[in-house]
Amino acid sequence: MTDNAVKGISPEAAYKLLQNNPSAVFIDVRSAMEFLFVGHPKEAINIPWIDEPDWCVDPKFAAHIRQVMLGGVSQHHKGDAPVVLICRSGKRSLEAGELLLSEGFADVYNVMEGFEGDMDENHHRSSVGGWRFHGLLWEQC
Repeated sequence: MTDNAVKGISPEAAYKLLQNNPSAVFIDVRSAMEFLFVGHPKEAINIPWIDEPDWCVDPKFAAHIRQVMLGGVSQHHKGDAPVVLICRSGKRSLEAGELLLSEGFADVYNVMEGFEGDMDENHHRSSVGGWRFHGLLWEQC
């Protein structure tokens, strides 16, 4: 893996990284509705990659991440603090992470299983992987 790649990380490893590194920021890139009503990891900040009403990639996504990092949520001010991204299953967050790298972010992680994980044979999520499946802290509206 090169230094210019999004680093894949398990939910448990992401939790440990966030606990051990207070400068890291934890961004949930799902839509606002998913974040509120499906639930989200505790202390994650919602910055949607794609959201209503247009369901297009937010052209200011990287700028929003920089605002979080520079606005007092993170104590790290150089833009090279770890950024941990999560979505439903790890696909949108990977795309978002690739954009962040292209925008100059240096240390970007993707929670590979996401919040809910992939679907099982019955088309249910949170039964074969994901943040919730592993019993990590989360909350719901």
